[in-house]
Amino acid sequence: MTIDRDRLKRDAALAAVDYVKDGMIVGLGTGSTASFVVEALAGRVKQGLNIIGIPTSERTKSLAEQLDIRLASLAEHQIIDLTIDGADEVEKGTISLIKGLGGALLREKIVASVSRKLVIVVDQEKIVERLGERNPVPVEIVQFGWQATAAALAKLGAEPVLRRADDRPFITDGGNYIVDCRFDGIADPRRLEKQIAMIVGVVESGLFVGRASAVVVASTGGVEVLTPTGGKS
Repeated sequence: MTIDRDRLKRDAALAAVDYVKDGMIVGLGTGSTASFVVEALAGRVKQGLNIIGIPTSERTKSLAEQLDIRLASLAEHQIIDLTIDGADEVEKGTISLIKGLGGALLREKIVASVSRKLVIVVDQEKIVERLGERNPVPVEIVQFGWQATAAALAKLGAEPVLRRADDRPFITDGGNYIVDCRFDGIADPRRLEKQIAMIVGVVESGLFVGRASAVVVASTGGVEVLTPTGGKS
């Protein structure tokens, strides 16, 4: 049976925007699922919902502007009530995350770090038993000496590959490179996140450990909410 993943993403997005209340400052994530969230929020704004959005990428900013969502920046609002974003992998039980395949992991992590609540929206294919099962960990690094930074990441057991776009290195909104680091499963995501952060030349990693408040998952059986304790609703 072919699964309509876009429909599942849209179902999860619609469920997640129920967390948004009038008057909130809302972090707007990046990626295909987050785009459905922005579209759903725009529909509620047209119905009278009063919010201010903080976009995590230029792409999200452009979409929100097109849909007439009022925007601001972290310079104006250092505390965000709620951020809704997608993820590339969600670990069962812990709901730790891998993010950044969309290229906006630094801004996403900054926004998540100042959010009172982070709600993640995914379809069933993003749930894994252990982080790193399917996807690499994106690591944003400075351009200068990137080869040395990649070599240091390899010493942690990674297979680092410089991300490219149109035969050139991919450049983030922050002007950095991304190295996609493949691990053979990650036994201790929290420890690895700290180890990566200690490497000179690393700006930030796509490991989001202990940051999500809830994960809204859409599957062929319906929509459920996962919590850090492994509970469902």
